[in-house]
Amino acid sequence: AKELQDIARLSDRFISVELVDESLFDWNVKLHQVDKDSVLWQDMKETNTEFILLNLTFPDNFPFSPPFMRVLSPRLENGYVLDGGAICMELLTPRGWSSAYTVEAVMRQFAASLVKGQGRICRKAGKSKKSFSRKEAEATFKSLVKTHEKYGWVTPPVSDG
Repeated sequence: AKELQDIARLSDRFISVELVDESLFDWNVKLHQVDKDSVLWQDMKETNTEFILLNLTFPDNFPFSPPFMRVLSPRLENGYVLDGGAICMELLTPRGWSSAYTVEAVMRQFAASLVKGQGRICRKAGKSKKSFSRKEAEATFKSLVKTHEKYGWVTPPVSDG
């Protein structure tokens, strides 16, 4: 509830939140801003996309475990967004998570990784309208966590921001 109040007070309208079925454990988050020098921002302008819609599901023991986060729309390619809208970010895994993270901080990190990973709005005919599914996102996320636990995570150099 405190996180929700903090987000409502953000002056830059970076993100906005709606509860799903009035549940404090299930949020739809609208990411209104990404780096204005990025190709993703250009895509958003060209396609009249006002925001990137994400869903965050919080476990009972939040903030000690990370929320499950996935992209709902628009359909993105690259930017560390995978099948089903799953997001490849170490901080969303139990090993990479810290209870000190706020939803705002996670969303700012996600916005930065979208741009760094050269995320784009998918415009391929037939594919751009296919919606992401939660089941597919969960399966993809489990798979990517297994892979990274085995081979490690690549930490970008500090110079990359």
